[in-house]
Amino acid sequence: MSFIIKIIVLLTTLVWGSGFDSVVLKQKFLTPEEAFRVSTLKKDSSIEVAIALGEKIHVYKKSLHFTIISPKEFPLDSIELPLAHIVDEDEVYEKKIDISIPLQSIQEKIKGEFTLAIEFEGCSDTGICYQPQKHEFVFDKGEANSTQVTTDEQEGVFGKIGSLADEANSAKIADVLKNESSLFIILLFFIFGLLLSLTPCIFPMIPILSSIIVSQSSGGTTSTARAFFTSLIYVLSMAVTYTLVGLIAGLMGADIQTAMQNPIVLTIFAGMFVALAFSLFGYYEIGLPASLQSKITKASDSAQDKGILGTVIMGFLSALIVGPCVAPPLGGAILFISHTGDALLGGTALFVMSMGMGMPLLLVGIGAGKFMPRPGGWMTKVSQVFGLMMLGLAIFMLARIVPDMLTLILWSLLAIGTSLYMGLLDGESPKGFVSYLAKLFSILFLAYGLSLFVGSISGATSVFKPFEKFTNVSVSQNALESDTKSHRGYSIQRLLAEVKASNKPVVVDFGKDSCTACVELEQITFPHPLVQTELKEFTFITIDLTNNSDDDKALLKKYELFGTPNIIFFDKENNYLAEKTLTGFIKPSIFAKHLKGISNK
Repeated sequence: MSFIIKIIVLLTTLVWGSGFDSVVLKQKFLTPEEAFRVSTLKKDSSIEVAIALGEKIHVYKKSLHFTIISPKEFPLDSIELPLAHIVDEDEVYEKKIDISIPLQSIQEKIKGEFTLAIEFEGCSDTGICYQPQKHEFVFDKGEANSTQVTTDEQEGVFGKIGSLADEANSAKIADVLKNESSLFIILLFFIFGLLLSLTPCIFPMIPILSSIIVSQSSGGTTSTARAFFTSLIYVLSMAVTYTLVGLIAGLMGADIQTAMQNPIVLTIFAGMFVALAFSLFGYYEIGLPASLQSKITKASDSAQDKGILGTVIMGFLSALIVGPCVAPPLGGAILFISHTGDALLGGTALFVMSMGMGMPLLLVGIGAGKFMPRPGGWMTKVSQVFGLMMLGLAIFMLARIVPDMLTLILWSLLAIGTSLYMGLLDGESPKGFVSYLAKLFSILFLAYGLSLFVGSISGATSVFKPFEKFTNVSVSQNALESDTKSHRGYSIQRLLAEVKASNKPVVVDFGKDSCTACVELEQITFPHPLVQTELKEFTFITIDLTNNSDDDKALLKKYELFGTPNIIFFDKENNYLAEKTLTGFIKPSIFAKHLKGISNK
C-alpha cells in the first residue's frame, strides 16, 4: 500500500512540476470562424447582413467596409451603420451587428449577378487581435450563393438543416457541434447519415448483408423478424465501429481506416469474398465443425443466435474497409473531438449518423424476409447472383493495390463469366419474357467484358471508359496526370514550395487509391468543362496519400484534415484559405462556382 502511495505522490509531483497547471489555466482563443459568423439574406428591396460575434469579441466600427467587387468594383459608402458604443475612445460592436444594404444603390450601377465583399477588423477582450476579415457573397439573380453559416434569427431549424446538409467544410460543421443544442445536432447528423446512405460508398454493403441473410436462412426461407434482426446486428456493428474509429481519430489523431487499407488486409478480405462466393455457388458450405455446432445449439435455445458473431465481424470489417470515404460530417465530428476532447457529444453524433447510413440496410432485411423466394431453383439462382456480387467486391478490394491493367482484366473475366452463367452458350431457345431478358443481358455482359479486355490492353484505367485511349477527348493536364506515382512523396516543405512558386491561386487535392469519392472527383468533377474553364485561373496540385507515410500524416495534421478526399486552397499571396476547404465529393457546378468565388478575390 505504501508503494502505491509513493507512486501517486511521484506522478502528482511530475505532472504539476512539469507545468500542467499552466496548461490548464492557458487561455483558449476562438478561431476566426468561431469569433465572426457572417451571413446574408436577400429581401425584396435590401440585403440583410448579420455578423454574429463570439463571446468577448468586438469589431471596430471604422473598420467596416462594404464593396461590390464584381462585375465591376465600387464601394457602398451610403450604408447606414447601427449605433456603436465607446470603448477606450473607439466605437465598437459586440454580440451582433445587423446592417441593411438597399438593393437600389447596387442595381443603379450593375444588372444581374454581382459579388459583395464585407471587410472588418476585430479583437478579443482577452488580448488578441485577428487578421482583417473579408467575406464574399455571390448574388445570382438576386439570391446569395455562399457557404457562410446563417444565424438562428434568419432561418428556422429546417432551413439550417437544409443549408448544412450541403455544407462541404468540416470546420463549419464542427462549429455546429459547439454552438447548437444536442437535439438539433442529433437530428442533423441523422439526416447526414441518410444522405450518405445514398452515395456509392454504401452500395457494397447491400450485397454483403443480403448474402449473410441468404446464407443464414433455414432451408432457403427466413422470417421478416429474423432478417430484420440480422440487419440490425450488422448495422449496429457498423455504427459502433464508425463511432470508435471517429473517437480514436479525434482523441489520438490515428487514422485506423487508412491503416486497414494496407495490401495484406485488403488481400485477406478479398480472399474472404472469394471464399464466400464459391460457397454461394454451392461448391461447399462455410460453417463451424459439427461437434462445435451441436455444443452451441445445446448452450442456446434461441435460433436467432445462429451466425450473430459472423454478422458482427462482417459489420465491423465492412465499416472499416468498404465504408464511405471521409465526408464533411464525419470530418466535422472528428475535428470537434480533436479540438474540445468532448468524446460524448462527438461520439453520439457519429453513432446517430451511422444509424442513418444503415437505414437502407434495415430495409434490405425487411425486404429479404418478405420477398425471399421459397426453396427450389429460384433459391439456387439467388445464391449464385450473390456469389457473383461477392466476386465483384473482391475485385473492388484488389483494385486498390493491383495495376489498372490487371483490374480491368479481372472485371472483364467477371463480366464474360456472368454472360456464360446466364446461359449465353447453352444452345437453348428462350422461352418466355424472363428467358429473353436473361439472353439479352448475357449478350450485353459479353460485349462489356470484351470492351474491358480491349481497354486493358490499350492502357485504359477506368471501367467506365474502356475506349478512352481511342477517343479524342482530352482532359486538361493542368488538373489531371496519368502517372499517379508522381503525386506521392509530398512533404509540407515541398507543398509550400510549389505554392510559393505559383503566381496564381492554388488548388490542392488530397486523395488515395482506396477512396471511392476520390475516383468520382477525378472522373466526374475535375474533367467537367465548367470546372476546366475555372481551373485555368489556378495551379492544380494532386497529392496521393495512399502510402500513409509520416509526411502524409504531417500534411493532414497541419491542415486539420481527416482522410480523403479533401481539397484545400491558397490565394495569390500564398495564404491558406481554411474557410474554403472542401471535403467529400463535390458536384461539378458547385465546385466551379466555388473556384470562381476564389479567383475573383
